[in-house]
Amino acid sequence: MRILFLGDVMGRAGRAAITTHLKRLREEWRLDFVVINGENATTGAGLSGDHAKLLLEAGADCITLGDHAFDQKDMLQFIEKEPRVLRPINFAKGAPGKGARVFDAPGGRKILVAQVLGQVFMKRPFDDPFGGIEHVLKTYPMGGLVNASLVDIHCEATSEKMAMGHWCDGRASIVVGTHTHVPTADAQILPGGTAFQSDAGMCGDYLSVIGMEKAEPMRRFVTGMVKGRFTPASDEATLSGLYVETDDRTGKASRISMVRQGGRLEQVGP
Repeated sequence: MRILFLGDVMGRAGRAAITTHLKRLREEWRLDFVVINGENATTGAGLSGDHAKLLLEAGADCITLGDHAFDQKDMLQFIEKEPRVLRPINFAKGAPGKGARVFDAPGGRKILVAQVLGQVFMKRPFDDPFGGIEHVLKTYPMGGLVNASLVDIHCEATSEKMAMGHWCDGRASIVVGTHTHVPTADAQILPGGTAFQSDAGMCGDYLSVIGMEKAEPMRRFVTGMVKGRFTPASDEATLSGLYVETDDRTGKASRISMVRQGGRLEQVGP
């Protein structure tokens, strides 16, 4: 299966990168399934129902969220009626929506997508991410109920993301990190056959501070004072993510490549 994962979509520029590049990439790379992290797609804080529809119409098969899952209040209702949008499995108890789901892929194949929030350096003590993912992977084993599986580990610490990759090695096709908006250069296939990257980066304007216009973040760092709101940077965005090919029988990864399309970063892909 040919799978593309795209990192955190950041504001208007990020949405534009998706609508500009994704349909072309689906055709050129003959993609079977596309997952997008969309938790910053609306004003850099959350995802609205309208913008979720836009990303799905642009070619996403599934959208994952994160710690900002419900910053846009209409997502509380939208996620209940749109099964292609997932919030983290270990979000607040009683939160609407699902954190993991099995989707249909071409040729009668099945793919599991799950998202989990880390605990290190996060503002809230979310439930144990390792135990949560353990339950999901045991319920939907590769080579059994699903042909492939993808885990989006949404957290701050690269160490926690790496630990999750090794925890899932051989039991998930892909473990990929989101949240920090900076792509890491450690894309690899782990010994058990799991494709891993600590952070896929963002789909956003990289002439910025993690996707935000530079002035306000720099002011806060230099002076410790708040003057205004963070505003998403609006120049041309780079579409950043991870491309993986998996074996339909075992679910293990056979090929991995970092993705950069458009904007300021080097153009790379499979």
